[in-house]
Formats: sequence, C-alpha cells, structure tokens
Amino acid sequence: MAREPERGLSLIGFVLVCLKTVVSAKTAPETPTIDQAYSKISNSITVEWATVPGATSYLLRAEDGDTVIETMVASSPGTVTGLKAATLYQITIRSISATGRSQASPPKQAKTVLAAPILEVSSPSPDSILVQWEAVYMAIGFSVSIMQANGLGKIWKENTTNTSLTFSNLNAGTLYTIKAYAWNAKGIPGDDSTCNQRTSPHAPANIQVSFDSGALKASISWTPTEGAFNYTAMALSDSSELSCSTTVSSCSISSLQCGAEYLISVLASNNAGFSKSSSTQSLKTVACAPGRVTIQEDPPGHLSVAWSNVDLGDYYVAFVKSDDGLEVHCNTSLTQCNFLSECGFTYFISVFAYNKAGQSPLGDVFNYTTAPCCPSDINPVLVSSDRVEIIWSPVRGAEFYETKAIAGYSVVECNDTAPACTLSALECDTKYNVTVYSFSEVQSSNMSCTSRFITTAPCSPEIKNISMDAFSTINVRWQATNDDAIYTVTAQGERGLYRCSSKGEACTMGGLPCGSVFSVTAVAETEIGRSLPSYSVPLETVPCCPAGLTITQVTQSVINVSWTFDTVAQTYVTVLESHIGQSKCHTHQSHCLLGCITCGINYTVALKAISASGLTSDCTYQTYFSSACCPLGVKLYRLGSNGIRIHWQVSRGSANYSTDLYGSKGIFTCAPRAGLSFCDVTEIPCGDVYTVMVSPVAETGLKLAFCPKKIYSVTCSGSTLGVVIYRGKSNDTASPR
Repeated sequence: MAREPERGLSLIGFVLVCLKTVVSAKTAPETPTIDQAYSKISNSITVEWATVPGATSYLLRAEDGDTVIETMVASSPGTVTGLKAATLYQITIRSISATGRSQASPPKQAKTVLAAPILEVSSPSPDSILVQWEAVYMAIGFSVSIMQANGLGKIWKENTTNTSLTFSNLNAGTLYTIKAYAWNAKGIPGDDSTCNQRTSPHAPANIQVSFDSGALKASISWTPTEGAFNYTAMALSDSSELSCSTTVSSCSISSLQCGAEYLISVLASNNAGFSKSSSTQSLKTVACAPGRVTIQEDPPGHLSVAWSNVDLGDYYVAFVKSDDGLEVHCNTSLTQCNFLSECGFTYFISVFAYNKAGQSPLGDVFNYTTAPCCPSDINPVLVSSDRVEIIWSPVRGAEFYETKAIAGYSVVECNDTAPACTLSALECDTKYNVTVYSFSEVQSSNMSCTSRFITTAPCSPEIKNISMDAFSTINVRWQATNDDAIYTVTAQGERGLYRCSSKGEACTMGGLPCGSVFSVTAVAETEIGRSLPSYSVPLETVPCCPAGLTITQVTQSVINVSWTFDTVAQTYVTVLESHIGQSKCHTHQSHCLLGCITCGINYTVALKAISASGLTSDCTYQTYFSSACCPLGVKLYRLGSNGIRIHWQVSRGSANYSTDLYGSKGIFTCAPRAGLSFCDVTEIPCGDVYTVMVSPVAETGLKLAFCPKKIYSVTCSGSTLGVVIYRGKSNDTASPR
C-alpha cells in the first residue's frame, strides 16, 4: 500500500517534464542587447548588437517623441533611415523567429548628426569664388574647403561661424571643387556638401577688326582666354547695338549701318559669368547711298541727274545704263552729272558714294523713259463676227499700248503692255477704223500714228424652225442678216455628221439615221471669214423599230412577245389583232406578256416604239398563228390484257397531237395518224398510276407542254384482266372497251 503514492508522484513528475519540453519548444527568441547606436549621416542611426540564437531577423525601432520609425534587418549592424537631422532618438530592438518575436531590448539613446549646408556659389571676379549657405539647425560653426577639380595645386580650408565665405587669389577660368560641413556644440561634424564652380575668365586681348564694305559686315578676331566657353563681340554706335556669339576666337557681325562709326569690344564667358570688356576698337563704315535723286530731260536728248550730299562721303559716281546694255558714268565731288539720251529708250540710273572704307551700298535704281514712237506693221491675225485680234512689232520705249476701233459713233478700246490686242464686243459685218498708240508712264503717246480699216466677219444666223416629213427628211429655216453670204447647216450626233448649204434662208438634209439625237447649228461665211455658230437646236429622229421580234406561246391563252432593246425608245406598245378581237400591251421593257389569246387563230402583229419626247415609229411584222387548242374529254380504255387507248375530242381546227403517259415503270408515248383523235399504247404494265397529257404539236415539231394533265390508275385483276380507274378531279369514268 505504501508504494501506491510513490508511483502516483512519479507519473505526475513525468507529465510535468513533458509539458516543460513542449512549452520550451514554442517560446519566443531571446531579447537582444544593444552594444552601441551612433549616427554618421544626418538621416540615419546605425545599431550594433550580439546575435541571438534562432533569430531570423530583427526589428529596429527609433522614437523621438513625435514619430516612430521601424526597420526590419537581417543581422547586426542595422541602420534606421528616414530620420530627422540633429534629433535625439530612443533606439530599441527585437529579435524575430518562426515562433514569434522577443520583448524590446533596453533602450539606448542616439542623436543624428547635423544636416549638410546647402551651398550657393558664384564667381564675382576672375580670381575669386563666393560661397553662401543657409543656417543649419543646431550648428555653431562651419568648415569650407576649396581645391582645383583636377586635383592639382593646394587646398584652402576656412572655418567660420558666418554663412558666407570668399576665396581669393584663384586662377581665372579654372574649375574648383568646394566642400562644406557644419559642427555642433560638441564639435561633432555633420553631413558635408560638395559642388563645383568655375572662376570667370579674363577679358580677351589682341582684338583685330576687318570690314567688308559690300556685305556691311565686320569680322572680329582675338586671342583665346583661359577657361572661356563662349565669346560675345559687340558693335555699338549712337543708334544701334549689334553682337555675335561663338565658342571659337572669331565671329562676324552683319547688318551694320552705312555712314556710322562703331566701337568694337569682346567679352569672354563661362558658366561663372562674363569677363570684363576688352579694350575697344573704332570702325567707320562706308557712306550711305545718296538720296533725293532727281532726273530731268531738258532739253530733249539731255539727261540731268542730281542727288543730296551724304555723311562720310568723299566723292560720288553716277551710272546710267540704257536698256540696250550701253552704260556710261561720271566721277565728281559735286552732286550733279549730265548725260546724252535718245528717244524711245529706258535708262536705269544709280549713284554711289565713296570713302576709305569703300563703296556705299546700292541705293534706289531709278529708270527714266523717253517718249516712245508710233507702232507700225499693224496686222490682224483673226477676224470674227465680234472680235479682231491684232499684232504689231514692239516699239522701243513703249510700256503699254492703246488700241482704238471706231465705226460711226461706236468706239472700242483696249490697253495692254504686250504688242497685241483683242478688240471684242464689235458689231458683226461692220467696217472699223483701227489705230494703235504707244504710251509710257512719264511720257504721252505720239498722236500722229496711222490707222487702217478692218471689217468684221458676218453675223451669226438664227435658226427659226426645224421640221421633219414622213420620209425623215429634215427642213431647216433661218433668218439671214448678211449680204452675199453662204449658209451651212450642220447636224452632228453620235451616229454621224450631216450638212446642207444655201444662199437663201432654208435647206434640207436627208438620210439621218433613226433613233438618234443631233445638235443642229448654222454658220454664215463671206470673203472676210466665218460667223460664229448659231445657237444649237436639238433634233431627235424617230426611234428605230426593234429587230428580232420573237413570239413564244406561254399558255393556251398567253403569249410572250420579245424584241431587241433599243436605248432610244422609252416605251413600246405591242398589238395582236384578229377577226375576233385585239390584245395590247404597253411596257418600257424589251418583252411583254399578252393574254386573252384564242387558240388556233391567225393574228396580225404590230409594234410601236415611242421615244422619251413622244416620237413614235409604227413597226409591222409577220402574222402569228396561235397554238392549237388543248384537246377535251381525254379518256383511257383497256385494249386486251396489256394495251391502252387514249381518246380525246378536238375543240377547234385541225392539229397534230402527241400523247405521253408517265408512270413509275416508265414513260410511254404515242402519236396518232393525221386527222385521228385517239392513240393506242401497247405493252403497258398494269398495277400502276399514270399521268396522261395530250399536247398539240406545233409546225416546228415542238410539243406544247401547257395542256392539263390527268391521272389514271391501271389495275390488274388476276393475271391478265385489269380495270382503268380515273383518279383526277374530273367526274368522268373509264370503262374497258
């Protein structure tokens, strides 16, 4: 009994040991301990700690009282970023494994370093650089250093509590690297800032200027200066300021003004700014072209050219060139020259001023035209009813011409610069007195020019009437207004050209094709020429009768009439007429169905073709004999054991017939002798249903298939005896014969 409690206690102990093992397997990792936390960059703090067994990652946490920033890292050291500069943070760390995360470590404080100063640099002179920045939070001092960007030369370093610093005694046009940082009260430096700045260049030296008088352009060159990226050459005068920019040591300034004095200087520049201006050079341009040029011809044959005096002009040259290429000039220190001239010439006059710089620019070129002579050899090249075209040889000195035609109180004029004129709106069949005058803008015409008489062509006739007789002969009448004129009438269409002529007021023409449209005009002709055509009058001939008329029997009482289509005709009327009546059809197509046709009757066929304007052609064709009538009373009778007789009645007239029996076992056909109304079919199988049709046969041998069909049943009784039974809609019955 004493051992029972002991065994119970042992069991309880074993269970506790197992539970402890299970709980230990699922506990979170150990809490890490921060060894140190420090800041080397103003926006981050780096943390170092001992590795925790089983931890897969770590969670860093930074708090400043206002914000909390967490960062997951894999191992030590780890860095928390996104922090504020010069700010005290409380740092904790947790270890993380698959079973969970540990408690936060004991906190450790760390402060971020100062922010880097934001630099603004410039080069106020070729040997200095000015560095400026804004105040940095928590900073009590700044350190600024400068050295050449290529690493050559020494390093200048200055400490200051101000927010600006100037480095002097630098090399002009040289690129420098500037670095600056701030420190706090403990002397701990913050982030640094780095930037590059080039010093401005020296002014260019050895300025050389050359002048192109023809182009009014100055070419400027100089000695390159160290560190200059660009150069700007400037030309200054009392009234203008011009410049050119380049990356090399020369450039050109164009569009200089004549008669002006310029001061030339050159500036060098780089990204630091401009140098001081170089020493200036003086440039005097050519004189301007003389103005207020006046030209006078007094007396005739003598030209006097005068002009105004100009600044910087030492002497003048006047050039006079005639339109035949001859040129003369005079050289004078005065403001006037005299030249000889000839009538009928145009002279081009220009005046130049000269000085040491060269010739002035070309000023206005003046032209002066002496009085022109009268045109001669006036020749008409075209004479029509209301128009005359005239040409003549060009006249020296003439700028435009005036042509005048006079007939009684009627005056027609035209002006043109060409030696030709078209006088229009003239009266037909009229004599005109024609004169051609020549003019220039500054001189009037010679009014003694001779004239000549020109008669216009005859007047156009007016077509009064066009008629057509029963034989398609065309008669054209017009109104004649000319004496001794021959009139020609023309009818033109797609199918030919037809003419007739007469000295009177009418003519006829025949042979015009049917179904055609013509345009009819009339022309009068005399020794002078031909008149303009009259207004055209349309002419339409009657439509042509269709060819190839075909008649097809559709049913016993309906036929189809078709013909060759004629595009001129718009509608057709077809008429079939016999002693017992008439059938008519009106259509715009090339065929027509006519009903109420009586079988076995002779018909007369007629056709009318009607055009869109109502012209009609009566066309007659051969007679037509309608098809024979379908037979009546079709019956079948037994002939022995394997024969059938088909019997019918002829309704009207005489005709040949053909009989067809259609069954599942074959098709059986028979044709009676002429004059008979029955037909026998032998060797026909019994026990079948037959469709029977008796059809008239046309004279061409064509079997007409529009007659009604009947259905009969041929039965078998025993082996040889059969009964014919009618199965159609008719009440007729069939019985053996």
